[in-house]
Amino acid sequence: MATSSKPKLTLSVQYADERLKDVLTRPLLRKTIQAALFFPAELTLRIVDAEEGQELNRDYRGKDYATNVLTFAYTEDSDAEVTQADIILCTDVLEKEAKEQKKTVLEHAQHLVVHGVLHAQGYDHETDEEAEEMEALEIEILAGLGLANPYQE
Repeated sequence: MATSSKPKLTLSVQYADERLKDVLTRPLLRKTIQAALFFPAELTLRIVDAEEGQELNRDYRGKDYATNVLTFAYTEDSDAEVTQADIILCTDVLEKEAKEQKKTVLEHAQHLVVHGVLHAQGYDHETDEEAEEMEALEIEILAGLGLANPYQE
């Protein structure tokens, strides 16, 4: 019987904003990321406040507002053996969206982490087809973690 081995993950977690440190623990983040990994990866997950989130989004994407998750993928279009990326979660946006969507902060955060990890591996949602593929993967990965479909009301 074949055993499924998880891709190797080297993970750094940075709590620039410590408000969710007790909710988004390193073991939980590692488990969530590992569920979305298809390839070995070296990832940094940084949790920031609205000010830093807005600054990063403005400086690197030309969009002057804080967003929920940013992924800086360094290897998505190469033949690298290890996926390398920085994933930024913004606490303020995360909490606001979770409340609006009537979800727990933890559920929403896990969805955004999965979303960011998929981006790091080259997935995108620029076209309808890409969006459908990415959403289907997110739903499947989150279900494997015991979480509901984030796209259902």
